[in-house]
Amino acid sequence: MVLAALTFVYAPIVVSLVRQWASDANYSHGFLVAPFALFAVWRSRRALQSLPARPHPAGLAVVVLGILLLTVGQFGAELFLTRVSLVVVLAGCVLYLWGAAQLRRVAFAMVLLLLVIPLPALVLNRIAFPLQLVASRTAETALSAAGVPVLREGNVIVLPHGALEVAQACSGIRSLSSLIALALILAPPGRRALFAALAVPVAVVANAVRVAGTGLAAAWLGQWAAEGFFHTFSGWLMFVVALGALVACGRAIDRLSMRSSWWLAPRSSQL
Repeated sequence: MVLAALTFVYAPIVVSLVRQWASDANYSHGFLVAPFALFAVWRSRRALQSLPARPHPAGLAVVVLGILLLTVGQFGAELFLTRVSLVVVLAGCVLYLWGAAQLRRVAFAMVLLLLVIPLPALVLNRIAFPLQLVASRTAETALSAAGVPVLREGNVIVLPHGALEVAQACSGIRSLSSLIALALILAPPGRRALFAALAVPVAVVANAVRVAGTGLAAAWLGQWAAEGFFHTFSGWLMFVVALGALVACGRAIDRLSMRSSWWLAPRSSQL
């Protein structure tokens, strides 16, 4: 009954969300992350079944909150609120029908679902523009260090034979959201928050290096090197490098924690 009601209300919203994943490259990772969230719940099915059902009345208040978000989103034509309301209602249903223990068990999947909901344009622009400036400043520094005459005007890099604009698509917001999602998926359960936090500087640095490399290629080889296949390939390449750097950082932290635990472990004295 509950599943049928959710399907009836949210089916159009889910369809529009999937369509946006297909058309918006910033959120194309939704095709990977959302199925993984469902898989995570399915993999925990035995653990969920073993937990005693303790329905909590607070879940009903959470469901009401989700419905209010849906109503406001529908009247205000705000897709973000309508989509977030689905996650809120699902969380409320789990809490009301089964209990807090079950909700904690599926909380990871809920967080993954939130990551694939596109942000409002106003919020996205507030995040993307500072990233554009970071990337353009890094490119300006790299070009100047290489002896290339360069002039930066905001997020536009002026070279002797042309200009490069660090557009929103080059801000790194796409790789940032994808890397955070992958960090949560690949990290051990106890270190997901740490890996997600590490993903932010790793993604920002990787994108800045990519933009700097594109600027150098355009200055040395020509404007064509900053467009087309090279531009697309460099984005994929730097994302793979960023993912490798994230994994390396995680392993380094593991080694440091093992060494610190060894140093702090009590030692028996011998007489």
